[in-house]
Amino acid sequence: MYDVRAISVSSVTIHCMSNSVTPSEPFNACGSTGSGLTSWELRKHYRMLFRGVYVSRETPITVHLLGQAALLAVEAGSHLSHHTAAQLWGAVVPDDPSVHVSSRRSRAQRPGIAAHRVKAGQHVVTRRGLRLTSPGQTFLDLAHLLNLVDLVVLGDSLVKANRLSPADLVTLAADHRGPHSKLARRAAGLVRSGVDSAMETRLRLLMIFGGLPEPEVDHRVHAADGSLLYRFDLCYLPWRLLVEYDGRHHAADDQWHSDIARDEQFDSWGLRKIVVVAGDIYRTPANTLTRIRHAMREQGMPVPPLSNEWRRHFPSRSDDLAEPA
Repeated sequence: MYDVRAISVSSVTIHCMSNSVTPSEPFNACGSTGSGLTSWELRKHYRMLFRGVYVSRETPITVHLLGQAALLAVEAGSHLSHHTAAQLWGAVVPDDPSVHVSSRRSRAQRPGIAAHRVKAGQHVVTRRGLRLTSPGQTFLDLAHLLNLVDLVVLGDSLVKANRLSPADLVTLAADHRGPHSKLARRAAGLVRSGVDSAMETRLRLLMIFGGLPEPEVDHRVHAADGSLLYRFDLCYLPWRLLVEYDGRHHAADDQWHSDIARDEQFDSWGLRKIVVVAGDIYRTPANTLTRIRHAMREQGMPVPPLSNEWRRHFPSRSDDLAEPA
């Protein structure tokens, strides 16, 4: 890394102390790294990630790189947390342009950095050279910032990334104390293994909050030799009802043709399939619940009364009308 000892405002010379550099890594121009760069060279060949922190313009910008740079811009002993820690663990969180850092003393905000104060007992680990909150701690910390649906999405994605199990989250949340502990406990109780995507989580929660029985997640059908034949996102198998989320933007691909053959096989088995796309969840959730409830009746499945809890979590258009409860 560059060892820059001083930068003169009036001069173009950056005094350096070491030539043992790694140009692809960020460096603090006001710290102790540098390699005889002039200020013109700094502007021409490097990009500023945060105030005083630079990296070569040829270096791809990743979450890991931004985390490295942010830790150079804040007080020593700080660690990455919240949205940034979740991304580094391979989890799904709402987009946030800031890098989230927790520090013991200072919460001074810097452009591009969201500062948090370290909480007592916060579990911090080191991964790939970066200090960050553990997967479970990240889940608990984000209970302060996320809504219930996004928190369950986070939990499902942490489980998918093999960072912990649903039981681990339930145990951690049970011991958690604070103003958002109730939310953390409920979200942890809704996390499941085998969830393939964030939209699959949202679909499952829409069904649960609509008062429907919780569907089975990730049911797999194998051939006699053990090979996987089919995977069902969500299903009520005793009633031969499947509910699947389809996130493809077009159907002109080999998978589409494979799905046609699969659906014909399902028809021969007497399986009913409901396909849900993004708009069915984000714009017309009431109609989606109505479709699923109608399919349940057609399959002879008992249909419980409609719950209105879904309205608190899934806004819909004014013309999106649910069937009477």
